[in-house]
Amino acid sequence: MKRGETSEARKKDTRDKIELGGLIVKAGLRLEKRALLLGALIDLTERLKSDERERARLTAIGVKAFGHDGQ
Repeated sequence: MKRGETSEARKKDTRDKIELGGLIVKAGLRLEKRALLLGALIDLTERLKSDERERARLTAIGVKAFGHDGQ
């Protein structure tokens, strides 16, 4: 990988992490402990693997919170 490609990949990775952190803030979880957040996300990952209705329900909540099609 060339130097410019590495730099661009790092910038994109940083941007992605900042956006994900923004989701935590938007959800009102800024003050929660990191261990709790990680545990909740791990639990959610497992639940979403087997429950398509839960995925749809949570997606609808997110779309409403974003106020648009909520990528």
